[in-house]
Amino acid sequence: MQLTNAGVSMIVEDLMKTRTAVLMIVAALAMGVAFADPPARVARLNYMSGDVAFQPAGVEDWTDAVLNRPLTTGDRIWADKDARAEMHIGTAAIRLVSQTAIQILNLDDVTTQIKLTEGSLNVHIRRLDEAEVFEVDTPNLAFSLLRPGDYRIDYNSDRNETVVIVRSGQGEVTSGGQAFAVKPRMQARVGSGERLSYDLSDARPMDSFDEWCNLRNTREQRSESTQYVHRDMIGYEDLDDNGTWVTTVDYGPVWRPRVVSPGWAPYRFGHWAWIEPWGWTWVDNAPWGFAPFHYGRWAYVMGSWAWIPGPVGVRPVYAPALVGWVGGARVGVGWFPLGHREIYVPAHRTSPGYATRVNTSNTVVNNVNITNVYNNTRYVNQSIPNAVTAVSQNAMASGRPVAQNQVQLTASDLAATQVSNTAAVSPQRGGVLGRTGDESRRVAAPPPAAVNRQTVSRAKPPEATVPFSQRQEALQATPGRPLDAAAETELRQRNIQQRQRTFGSSQRQTPDPATPQAPAAAPIQQQSIPQPQPQQIDRPNRGFGRRPAEQTPVERTMERPTPRPVERAIERQAERPRERPVERPPVERQIERRREAPAPVQRPERVERPAPAPQPQRIERIEKRPDPAPDPKPAEQKREERKRQNQ
Repeated sequence: MQLTNAGVSMIVEDLMKTRTAVLMIVAALAMGVAFADPPARVARLNYMSGDVAFQPAGVEDWTDAVLNRPLTTGDRIWADKDARAEMHIGTAAIRLVSQTAIQILNLDDVTTQIKLTEGSLNVHIRRLDEAEVFEVDTPNLAFSLLRPGDYRIDYNSDRNETVVIVRSGQGEVTSGGQAFAVKPRMQARVGSGERLSYDLSDARPMDSFDEWCNLRNTREQRSESTQYVHRDMIGYEDLDDNGTWVTTVDYGPVWRPRVVSPGWAPYRFGHWAWIEPWGWTWVDNAPWGFAPFHYGRWAYVMGSWAWIPGPVGVRPVYAPALVGWVGGARVGVGWFPLGHREIYVPAHRTSPGYATRVNTSNTVVNNVNITNVYNNTRYVNQSIPNAVTAVSQNAMASGRPVAQNQVQLTASDLAATQVSNTAAVSPQRGGVLGRTGDESRRVAAPPPAAVNRQTVSRAKPPEATVPFSQRQEALQATPGRPLDAAAETELRQRNIQQRQRTFGSSQRQTPDPATPQAPAAAPIQQQSIPQPQPQQIDRPNRGFGRRPAEQTPVERTMERPTPRPVERAIERQAERPRERPVERPPVERQIERRREAPAPVQRPERVERPAPAPQPQRIERIEKRPDPAPDPKPAEQKREERKRQNQ
C-alpha cells in the first residue's frame, strides 16, 4: 500500500496533535521499555446465594467470595452445595449451579476461556465479535461457542462424561483431534476414551436452573440504564434498582444512588485488593458498586454525589479505580474520586494508546495529555468536604475494610498532601486474598479432585501465574506499582529454573524428611490438542455411556481374531532369541511430515512338524439281543379271541 501526499499530511497532523504520546513512545524505545497493556475488560462476580468460595491466581488458599470482585486469568470459583453464582464478562453472563468448579484460563480483549472440572454452567452471550473466541474446556472436550445464544455445559465426574446443550446459537465440540458441530436445539453427550464417541440428539427440556437463568437474562434486557451507558459496561444492570437517572446542565445524564450509609462518599465503603496486572483495585460493598467505581467519573451536584458515565457510543475500558492518591506524614495513604474531564494515569506501565482509550471512554477528554498531569495544585473533588478517605498503610496492604479503619483527617493534613497516581504500598497476602470477614470461619473449599482434573483445550491458555510468595519480594522493590513486562519475564524464567532444579534433585536423590524442601512444581492442568479434522455431523448412538473397557459391536468386529494353535506356536518361535540379529531393510522416508514406513515384518522360517502317528481304529461293539420266546397259542385261537373282543 502506497501513501499519497495527502495521506502523509494527515498522519503528520495526527502525530502533531498527539505529540506527547509520540515523545513518550520515543523515550520508551530509547530506554528499552516493553509495554504490556492490561486487558480492557474483566469478569465481575455480581450474584451469590449460598456458600461460594474464591481462589485468586497465584495463591493456594481459598477464601469466601465477595460481590463486585473483579476476576481475571487464573482465578477460580467454587459454588458449594445448594449454592448459585453469576458473573459477567463483556456481553456474556456465566451462571454456576450447586457444586460447580470453574477456573478462568484466559481472559483478554478477544479471548474468554473457562475451565469446567465439576458441575454445570449456563452461558448467555448477547454479542460475539467476529474475531472473539469463547471456549469452555472440560476433561472430555473443548467446546467453542460460535454464535450469540444460550448454552448449557454439564460435566459428571462419576461417569466421566460431558453434556453440551445448544438452546440457541451454534457450537463446536473438539476432542481427540476431531470435531463436530452442535446446532440449535440439539445436545451432545461425549464419554471417556481415547477415541471420540458421542451421542447427538434433541436437547432435553429446561430444568429449574435453566428457567432461573432465563429470568436473569430478561432482567438485563429490560434495563433502562442502556439508554445512558454502553452495553459492554459491566454492572449496568444493577443501576435501575438502586438509583435514579437525572439530567443536569453541566454534565448531562447522571446517576444517583438511592440509599447510602451516613457519611457516605465514593470509594469509602469497601476494601482494596491487589489484582494483577492492574495493582490496587477497589471492591465496593454496595450491590450496585461496580460500574460507578471502574468507569466514568464522580461529581458533587446539588448537595449529593452523582456518577457521570462515559460516552454512550464508546466501548468502555476497565480501570481498577478512578481516583487520585494523596499521602503525607499523618495521612498514611488517602484518595479521592476523580471529577469530570480529569485525567486518570494508570499505576502500571502502559502504552500511550491505552492511556488515551481508558480516559476517552470514561469521560469527555478532547486531548489526553498525561505528562505532568499531577502538577495541578487542586482537583475539583479534593476540596469537597468529606471527599478524601484515608487509612494506614498496614490496613491497606492487608485488605482490611476501609470504613472500619478510616483515619480522620484535618484541614492541615489535607493541605500538606501531594497528589500522585499510585499508592506507594506493597501488598501483603491478605491484600491479595481480599478476605474481609472472620478469618477463623471455615471456608467451603472444594475437594482437590474437583479442581485438579486435566482438561482438553483447543486454544492454548497462557502460562500459570507466578505464585505470590515468589513475586512479593519483587513487588516490594516498587511499592504500589505492578511489575512491568521485563520484570515479569525475568520472574517467570527464574520460576521455571527453580522448578527444573527441584524436579532434577528429586530424581537424583531421596529428600531428607528433616530438611525443608523447595515446593514441587504444580501439575499440568491443561492438555492441548491438535487442530481437529472435519467429521460428519450427525452420528447418533456412537457408543455413549459405556465404560472404557466396553466396546461397540462395530469395534468388536475390528478386533484381531484369536490366533489358532499353529499361529501361537509360530509367534512363540518368533519371540525366541536368535543367534544372529535379523537385518532390516532400509526405511524410506516420506515427505510432508508423513510417518516413517514401518519395517516389513520378518516371518520366522516354517517349522516342519513330524507326521502324526496313526491312531488305532475305533471298533464299535454291538451286543446281540436274544430272540423273544414263542407264543404257545396257535394262530386260529388268537383270531377267534380278537373277533370276540371286537363284538
